[in-house]
Amino acid sequence: MTFLKDLKHIILYGLILAILVFTLKWLQWKFLIVDNSIDIYIGLIAVFFTILGVWIATQLTKPKIEKVIIEKEVIVPQTDDFTINEIELEKLNLTRREYEVLQLVTKGQSNSDIANNLFLSISTVKPTFPISIQK
Repeated sequence: MTFLKDLKHIILYGLILAILVFTLKWLQWKFLIVDNSIDIYIGLIAVFFTILGVWIATQLTKPKIEKVIIEKEVIVPQTDDFTINEIELEKLNLTRREYEVLQLVTKGQSNSDIANNLFLSISTVKPTFPISIQK
């Protein structure tokens, strides 16, 4: 029982000392601020203008390049002087139906248009590999 009573006094004594130390440090800080207020204000102004200068410098040195993407539809006129290279055509070894599909592709028709013209399903017309047409 006496141990708890002694512990209570020790904790109370430690708490009072802690409050006293905190009060003294706070007063010391308060007097430090009052005594050096001009120096602190000058330091704060210097920090503000340093940050402002760094921000302005980054704004001035930032490149002013703007990307503009313009999408236009380009219509390529079909020429009537197109001739078929029979030698290259024979190398492809196409059937008559494949050749008809290829002719419609070169005219710029879509898969659904080709399917409608040749009375086929769209999956039959779609290529299983990418097609590149060179002129």
